[in-house]
Amino acid sequence: MKKILLVEDEVHVVSFIKKGLSEEGFEVSVAFDGNSGLQLALTNTFDLIILDIMLPELNGLEVCKAIRKENTQIPILFLTALGTSENIVLGLENGADDYLVKPFKFIELVARIKNLLRRLEGTAKTNKSGIIDPTLYSFGPLEINDSTKKVVCNGEEITFTTTEYKLLLYFIQNQTRVLSRQQILEAVWGVDFDLGTNVVDVYVNYLRKKIDGPAQEKLIHTVIGMGYVLRESNS
Repeated sequence: MKKILLVEDEVHVVSFIKKGLSEEGFEVSVAFDGNSGLQLALTNTFDLIILDIMLPELNGLEVCKAIRKENTQIPILFLTALGTSENIVLGLENGADDYLVKPFKFIELVARIKNLLRRLEGTAKTNKSGIIDPTLYSFGPLEINDSTKKVVCNGEEITFTTTEYKLLLYFIQNQTRVLSRQQILEAVWGVDFDLGTNVVDVYVNYLRKKIDGPAQEKLIHTVIGMGYVLRESNS
C-alpha cells in the first residue's frame, strides 16, 4: 500500500481527500501545519507528499525546500488556491514535481498522484554490469547519477539549477524521442497548459550553453514545428 503525506490546514479539504484516497487504496497521514508536516516527512517514509502552500507556521514552499535538501526522490505535489502562472513556476522552482490548483476534481488529483508514482517507478535503468540501477543514465558524452544529482559531460562535472537538471533528465530519459513544448511543460514544470511564455526555449538554451561546447556536436536539436529531441548529430 502506497503511503501519502497530506499537509493541509483546511479540515474539510483534509477529510474529503483522506476519505477519497483511502478508498483508492492509499494510506494517508495528515499534518495541519508546515512544521508538523516537515517533521513527519523527515522522520517517516512516504511514497508521495501533497502540500498546500498557505500553511500555518512554515509555508509550503519552505517545507518543500527543506524536504528537498534531505530527499530528492520523493514526488511532491502542490495542491493550492494560488493558481497564477507566477505561483506555479515558483512552486516548481522550489522543488515540486506537480501543481494542482483548488478547486479541483478528485479524479484529476488521483490521476496526478498515479502519474507521479509511475514516473518514479519507471526510471529504472541498467548499469554496465547489467544490474538494474534506478539512478544511472548515460547518453553520448553525458552521464547522470540521479541519486547524487551529479552530471558529467566529456569527463567534466557540470552544475545545473534544479529546473535545468529536471529538463536534462527528462531529455535523457526520452532520448531520440521528439518532445513537444507542451510535453516538456507537463513533465518538467508540471503544468498542463501553455504558460504564455517561451520558458521551455529559454531553458533549452541554458542547457545547450552547458553541454554543447564550441568544439562539441549539438545534442539537443530543434525539430521545427514539433519541439526538441536529444540525439547525436550523426544519428
